[in-house]
Amino acid sequence: MEILIISGLSGAGKSRAAAVLEDLDYYCVDNMPVSMMAEFAKLIIATRGRYERVALVTDVRATRNVQELFDALEEIRSVGVGFRILFAEADVETIVKRYKETRRRHPLDPEGAGLESAVRRETLLLAPLRERADEIIDTTNLTLGNLQRRVAGIFSGEPNGKEIGVNVKSFGFKYGIPIEADLVFDVRFLPNPFYIPDMRDKTGLDDEVYDYVMSFEDTTMFVDKLKDMMDFLLPRYIEEGKRYLSVCIGCTGGHHRSVAVARALQEHLQKAGYPADCVHRDSDK
Repeated sequence: MEILIISGLSGAGKSRAAAVLEDLDYYCVDNMPVSMMAEFAKLIIATRGRYERVALVTDVRATRNVQELFDALEEIRSVGVGFRILFAEADVETIVKRYKETRRRHPLDPEGAGLESAVRRETLLLAPLRERADEIIDTTNLTLGNLQRRVAGIFSGEPNGKEIGVNVKSFGFKYGIPIEADLVFDVRFLPNPFYIPDMRDKTGLDDEVYDYVMSFEDTTMFVDKLKDMMDFLLPRYIEEGKRYLSVCIGCTGGHHRSVAVARALQEHLQKAGYPADCVHRDSDK
């Protein structure tokens, strides 16, 4: 049998992921002390198959030393139980915003004196665990529905020839390349609607801007080649065992060209049968 360890940054969505897994018939335990994990594994074995799917949620509250968790996992392995690690993360700004909205205290900032620095400390503290994770989910721009589909797609155990989650993201280079990017495409060579007064304050989600960007031969050629590349790559990523791909498309400000191209790519992927989300990170900046 195998135990799934759910960990990651506080506020990144570990409990939400556990709720999805419960719907997939996982027996989930939240905030399990590291020192109890091996004994818990022995109890699971003693049930003789009653609990085939088990997930343990652990975070910085359970231990301030990641090595303690690694030692506990090796002890679990020594009693004949395997494990996988799911790591949930989000960018610092998003986690800070979530804590402010819920008015909860971060476990590394009990006095509420420095939330941002607490998030950054936790990121460094858990970096070794992230490196050992089997699956990493960045929830920065995921809706609850997207998170549910992402987790279910990874752990449902249902075979699907096109079961790779593709997140298409538009962004502005002036705000930085998304850290989760697997593939990055620069479309700043395309004509920029920003210089047309009637389009300046609109985005690639507006049909007027979308049609303008798509009206150029360079755009058509680029999008066609991009679609062909995805059609070539995705089956090979699936064969390799990859379950999630982040495709990021950038222009200067992330308002017009990148949004239009990302929109076109998502539509193509969905028509091809791939579960594809689309996020426009900087369109409202």
